[in-house]
Amino acid sequence: MSLIARHLEANGIATVIMGCARDIVEHAGVPRFYWSDFPLGNSAGKPHDRDSQTQTLQGALEMFESATAARTTVASPQQWDADGNWKADFMNVAALSEADIARLKGEFQLQKDVASQLKKA
Repeated sequence: MSLIARHLEANGIATVIMGCARDIVEHAGVPRFYWSDFPLGNSAGKPHDRDSQTQTLQGALEMFESATAARTTVASPQQWDADGNWKADFMNVAALSEADIARLKGEFQLQKDVASQLKKA
């Protein structure tokens, strides 16, 4: 997405990238980046939380008016949780039991199966 944004910008089309991986996106040099300090995969706001998603979209759209310099990053004021503990737990396999890992693998396989069936349809 970062490379596409840079290409569009070079051709006169303004862009805003919404994301959670600040180091990666900023390294790619996007023109405008609306950063949410959320777990990866949640760049459009919290899942099943319409208010969070609306606030994220509004913040990103406001960047079109406020970003005056190239490579501008604006941080979302939203927080994933009150204490920030999600960062210690996110994708921390050491904190999971064997049963949790097996359950998560099963859920992931189910998602892949559903996607495979949709692709065939």
